[in-house]
Amino acid sequence: MAATLRNQVRIIGGEWRSRLISFPAKEGLRPTANRIRETLFNWLGQDLTGKSCLDLFAGSGALGFEAASRRAESVTMVEYDADAYQALKLSAAKLAGNNVSLVKGDAQAFIKSDKKIYDIVFVDPPYIDNAIANFLHFLQQRIHYESLVYVEDSKPIEYKGWHVVRAHRAGKVHYGLLKLNLEK
Repeated sequence: MAATLRNQVRIIGGEWRSRLISFPAKEGLRPTANRIRETLFNWLGQDLTGKSCLDLFAGSGALGFEAASRRAESVTMVEYDADAYQALKLSAAKLAGNNVSLVKGDAQAFIKSDKKIYDIVFVDPPYIDNAIANFLHFLQQRIHYESLVYVEDSKPIEYKGWHVVRAHRAGKVHYGLLKLNLEK
């Protein structure tokens, strides 16, 4: 039985500002809070024109739709859960998001098979020990030297081989922007 779409989150900026997106009530599905998204998009800039974005573990789609709303050239959203994926499809259709592509599948398998290079990648998996650290390795072939990777975790933002550009904490959530450390 499909999960009921009763949870909603508001897009906070860009062309779709104040529009609501819905997502299923599922354990572990936690949209990025408004104040964290506001800080993140202040860091990234309000206009993402020309940027290619990847939202892995898309969940509610809050980060991907926020990027698309701010004129990102393309936003690819990857989601494994069937109910969450269906909700993403409904939200993309409601918003007429022509710059949004949806992929139903495993994030790691997607990264291994995808050939595109991204400017901004959002990595917000369920809070499992070392989930982000283990996953960042696979991202290295999908980004360039100026790419930014957003991470959200239950512990401080520090990963071997990555430079922390910005980091902050809101309650129990640690979040930040990373760049691949090119210095050996």
